[in-house]
Amino acid sequence: MPLQRLTVPVLAGTTTLAPLWPGAALAQTAPTPISTPISTPTSSPLPELGASLLQMAFGLAIVIALLLASLWLIRRLGAPRGGGAAIKVLGAAAVGPRERVVLVELGDEVLVLGVAPGSVSKLHDMKRSALPLAADAPGVATPAGRSFASWLKQATEHRNAR
Repeated sequence: MPLQRLTVPVLAGTTTLAPLWPGAALAQTAPTPISTPISTPTSSPLPELGASLLQMAFGLAIVIALLLASLWLIRRLGAPRGGGAAIKVLGAAAVGPRERVVLVELGDEVLVLGVAPGSVSKLHDMKRSALPLAADAPGVATPAGRSFASWLKQATEHRNAR
């Protein structure tokens, strides 16, 4: 029957045991010295740190540039085309939970519109010069809701009188 050998690491060398053979002597190999090479840094870590910071700053600049370009593109595509500036909302008053009366200036005309979910109706139209708004007078600050409400009352009375 052949002998089985067991190899066990001991420190830097190895010891070979023959456990199946009673009274066998232990055979030891000569320990080998442990040599760990100690490396001394030849260059300081500062150039690596500077390169990392430079790379991070460059990446951040690219991300910010992409954000600004996206914002510019959104503003450019979202701007109204043509006569968007010719229409101006002068005021609005709620007449119900979802209904409003809106005063809109369109060129030299002023329209009174009834706005409800799913519909817009023209209630009245007049010239800009005939509109008695306190906002036309420079330096006069009155609440827009009150002047609009009084004008609306006057306009509806005028319309009903016809």
